[in-house]
Amino acid sequence: MIEINRKEALRYLGYRQSVEGDLTEINSALDHCIEVLQKTAVPRHIVKRLPLTIENHTITIGDMVIHSRNLENNLKGCHAVYLFVATIGIEVDRLIKRTELTKMSDAVIYQAAGAAMIEAYCDEVNEELNQEAYKNNEFLKPRFSPGYGDLALDHQKDFMRLLQMDKIGISLLESLLMVPSKSVTAIIGITHHAQPRHTKDCANCPAQCEFRRIK
Repeated sequence: MIEINRKEALRYLGYRQSVEGDLTEINSALDHCIEVLQKTAVPRHIVKRLPLTIENHTITIGDMVIHSRNLENNLKGCHAVYLFVATIGIEVDRLIKRTELTKMSDAVIYQAAGAAMIEAYCDEVNEELNQEAYKNNEFLKPRFSPGYGDLALDHQKDFMRLLQMDKIGISLLESLLMVPSKSVTAIIGITHHAQPRHTKDCANCPAQCEFRRIK
């Protein structure tokens, strides 16, 4: 069972610094939706380790060639990477679609809680990789996804090809968005240099999104 961070779910819903008393009703609905999601989600992932070279601002991962200053900065000091994809399954999308026809307020909560759930699942897998790397005197950089900063979303096609994401039920739309929607791809740098404990700090992220954490 994936533990969903309630604060993250509330953040996705737009609650940031609300008075606690204002959250009684939404917390009750969130409890119900989280319980249903836990029974519905089918979390799966694929991880593949590939060699990395960076020369003249050109990043080569296996046979994938990338031009991204943001990713280059993220991968400084790395000798290899993990390509990573995770999903909580198509049934979550179907649940949201059904609920949109009956109770839109719950559908919105499912969207938010689902987003928090896939992030929590990614964190779980990431921690397993961290533990495995440590045994080999290696350390991991924060994961970096297509669409972040200047890393082109077009590289989703490379992930599909290299990871064969269809094996866990993931397909790409023409827009390069994934189906199921609650899916994540990422590049995770591997280095021999010890790394500080990573935190989800929006100040270190080049993206400027509507869900950006504020202090």
